Amino acid sequence: MEKQKVIISTKLETEVATAVGECERDRIFILVDETTERLCLPLIAGFDSVRGAEVITIGATDENKTLESLTHVWSCLQKGGATRHSLMINLGGGMVTDLGGFAASTFKRGMNYINIPTTLLAMVDASVGGKTGINFGGLKNEIGVFSTAKSVILDTTFLKTMDHENICSGYAEMLKHGLIQREAIEERGERREERQEALEERGERREERDMWAELLNFDLDVIDYYQLGRMLEDSVKVKERIVEEDPTEKGIRKALNLGHTVGHAFEALALKRKPILHGYAVAYGLICELYLSTIKTGFPVEKMRQTVRFITENYGRMPITCDDYPTLLELMTHDKKNVGSDINFTLLGDIGDIRINQTATKEEIEEALDFYREGF
Repeated sequence: MEKQKVIISTKLETEVATAVGECERDRIFILVDETTERLCLPLIAGFDSVRGAEVITIGATDENKTLESLTHVWSCLQKGGATRHSLMINLGGGMVTDLGGFAASTFKRGMNYINIPTTLLAMVDASVGGKTGINFGGLKNEIGVFSTAKSVILDTTFLKTMDHENICSGYAEMLKHGLIQREAIEERGERREERQEALEERGERREERDMWAELLNFDLDVIDYYQLGRMLEDSVKVKERIVEEDPTEKGIRKALNLGHTVGHAFEALALKRKPILHGYAVAYGLICELYLSTIKTGFPVEKMRQTVRFITENYGRMPITCDDYPTLLELMTHDKKNVGSDINFTLLGDIGDIRINQTATKEEIEEALDFYREGF
């Protein structure tokens, strides 16, 4: 799978022009949802590089990450005269980048696409790594392909337009990256000196920073956007390194599934009641899977408790009862990571000590759900 170019943007117009210029294109299409059409499209619509692009609009929220929305995008591409030499720009959150990437990758057997994520969740997760797809049959991301964007442009200006819940949703994926971080953070070459000077002024040394501890100490109620942008860059690097090592999830890329086996089950259950944001489901999944990590792979109890305390204080809990356990277990059996009849987990022995392809008994999973439900 081709390595995608991830750009931490400081000059959006210049970087969009460069990304578009690097792609073959006889026509340009911009995919937005109803929210990003109103709030984000005006920020790029006047750029010379996308002048004359045809805009395709789908419904907002994950409920529209469906075969019907996909068919609508395909139809608009067909009616707009798109060819395999055309270019799609996905401007939106994870739903838009997932669905748009899948549409572009399958239309005419594949056309180029660029992701410009507009939410924190999409910046740190959905838009980076080449996973595309849609929900199907009540299950998350049931149909899709691995296909990398030509470029992913991350501009933190969009973060200031986000509400608190959506910031928290994306932050859960950053917290996951902090838990699986295996290597020292390195600076991007051209900005190393500038960043280091700024850090020294703040009394910090970058190489001594603990990514997990910094994430737990961040105040989500009073956001420091400079610090958030810095942590976002670190978080994306974690995913980039793992994806580069294992692009199609044969091995270590499964580390990125931490919190997601249980989290996707929570998310699917919530769709039948009151939908929750993806990152909230991942946060709840982290509670259960860190508990499993303590009893199965020796994750330090105090680190588990510190992480769970941060999640509980910032995300609350989705209410469940023991009567929900059979449904949650059934949903977990449909997870794409499973092999045979075993439910597959990514667990941790410690921060950065990743244990992929772990299984747990029905009783152990129910014990983890008890811990989630009852607290500590």
